[in-house]
Amino acid sequence: MQLHFNQAKTNFISYRQASATQDIVLLHGLFGHLSNWKRVEQKFSSDYRVWSPELPLFNQFLGGGLNKLVLFLESYLSKNKITKPILIGNSLGGHVALLYTLKHPNRVEKLILTGSSGLYENTFGGTFPRIKDYDYIRSKIEDVFDRKEVIDEEMVAYVFDIVQQKTKALSVIMLARDAQKQNLKDYLPLIKIPVLLIWGLQDIVTPPEVAAQFHECLPNSVLHYINHCGHAPMMEQPELFNEYVSHFIAS
Repeated sequence: MQLHFNQAKTNFISYRQASATQDIVLLHGLFGHLSNWKRVEQKFSSDYRVWSPELPLFNQFLGGGLNKLVLFLESYLSKNKITKPILIGNSLGGHVALLYTLKHPNRVEKLILTGSSGLYENTFGGTFPRIKDYDYIRSKIEDVFDRKEVIDEEMVAYVFDIVQQKTKALSVIMLARDAQKQNLKDYLPLIKIPVLLIWGLQDIVTPPEVAAQFHECLPNSVLHYINHCGHAPMMEQPELFNEYVSHFIAS
């Protein structure tokens, strides 16, 4: 699960540079938002074309769960003439990136996963036992982050609002359950492109052992753990996150 704190702009394209040739596509997670990638965009926008599509998480008419999000990504890349991008995905966004890469192994340059689902995860996205309890929702959000200072009232209010709306809540539950059912362990060895794994040591949603299993299964992967960091390293430790990404992209 990944969280946000600003309003969405559908299919927003951030910091696109006409002189750049390499595309970076940022994929947010469940409860996610484009603003989660603000520091990443600022870091790389001068040298790369950085794209931030808003995944249609709350479109209950999509059906098909994560596979429909892969279809959305296919359409988005085609529409914007993006070929062989570097995909960076957090949480559910990482899962979508993995599914896309498995489906189109020759269409991705490199893959960066942070707190990704795709093996197993602990999340409150599958059920909402106390949706009317604002303090309970806040506590579940706090569980996601080690650095609590990234949490503000706007973030809590956003998530609380989602779970109050039946159609959005059902969409979240369907996607969360689909992600939990889709264990990709047996398919990960098929991904031969370079993969960077960046994981918070205090991540309780996709714990560090999940990262270790990804590293073991992905034949061309590099793993970096970040201390004092939960489920969203690009928000909690952006400088170190960007340093690892920069070195990986350039290598």
